[in-house]
Amino acid sequence: MNSETRVNQRFPKDMMALVKKILPLARERLVTITDDAPLTEAAKSIDGSHHNLVIICNKSGVMVGIVTRTDVVRQMSLCQGCGCNAIVGTVMTKDVICCHPDELLQDVWSLMREKGFLHVPIVDDDFRPLGVINERDALLILFEEKGYDEALLRDYVMGVGYR
Repeated sequence: MNSETRVNQRFPKDMMALVKKILPLARERLVTITDDAPLTEAAKSIDGSHHNLVIICNKSGVMVGIVTRTDVVRQMSLCQGCGCNAIVGTVMTKDVICCHPDELLQDVWSLMREKGFLHVPIVDDDFRPLGVINERDALLILFEEKGYDEALLRDYVMGVGYR
């Protein structure tokens, strides 16, 4: 039995946090540019505090890749002369792991831990970006959920609210 099965047996799906619970925070981290934009535009968007990756979209607004801070630094180190004229579409990561709002946040967080990702894009069914999950934010939501369950159990055992 894998850990996902154990988690889902202990808590019914309707009692577990879904990705859509984190959407308000995830929207704050969303930065998109088109695949024909210069890499320097992506570099300007990665400010180090909240935006550590940029979602690259085609003209229709569909996600076609991502550019991370590492991608920007790697490409800039290859540039010659006073400027870098690379287009994000030539530098971006095309094989992107993403999630949907109705997925279990626990599953997405587990995948992030397994793959070593700090951020994962949230997309709709048409792969239009909705936000970016940050590992720390996901963990805080999961702890909040767990803390709430523990508080209910403690109150039940102590007889609080039951007379």
